[in-house]
Amino acid sequence: MEVIMKRSFTTFVFVFAAIACTLPQNTFADDPKARAIMEKVDARDDGDNQVSDMEMILIDKKGKERIRKIHAFSKDKGEDTLKLMFFLHPADVKDTAFLTYDYDDPDKDDDQWLYLPALRKTKRIATSDKSSSFMGSDLNYSDMTSLDLEDYDYSFYEKGKESEVRGEKVYVIWSVPRSKKVIDETGYEKSLVFVRPDIDMVVRGIRWVKDGGYLKYIDVKNLEKIDGIWVATETYV
Repeated sequence: MEVIMKRSFTTFVFVFAAIACTLPQNTFADDPKARAIMEKVDARDDGDNQVSDMEMILIDKKGKERIRKIHAFSKDKGEDTLKLMFFLHPADVKDTAFLTYDYDDPDKDDDQWLYLPALRKTKRIATSDKSSSFMGSDLNYSDMTSLDLEDYDYSFYEKGKESEVRGEKVYVIWSVPRSKKVIDETGYEKSLVFVRPDIDMVVRGIRWVKDGGYLKYIDVKNLEKIDGIWVATETYV
């Protein structure tokens, strides 16, 4: 299934698409230079507060679309980040809410809660459930939080070589979990990320889905600078 998400103050789009590629084997030893690049990505200024209107468009194999409208907030609380999403439309998801408490401390698991209006209950997302589907999409709950750098080894896809995404220089870096626990929680065995060093952003990614026998692709097709902050405004997943 394809999923598209649009956002404005900004416009976010997540679309799930199949892209064929052949990738070599890799030893995945942690490379300090690759880690330094990912540390810059993690430390990038993404603003203290965000308010945005979004669309999530689910597209099935026959091309049929289901459009969901969302109002979203994000706020930094010290080193931690609160993220809140309210589903406004259509009726089957209206008034559903999703809250993430993203802890900066790598020793603390991020907290997530889903409010289900039909049951008038709030469900806490257990760590063991974070690899499951988020709201019936190809996104999972772990996709909705930031990754902890200390959970991964980083190395270059081809050491000493650069690539390009839409004419912009990128580094291509392996991101490999250091433990089975991280694989189970995120649902991914490993990832390749494409980082633009001029703005310290991941603009493309390929993820190996655990026990799924398939890859998940993420492609940022458009970026905008809003209030001095670079924001992905069109992303295909």
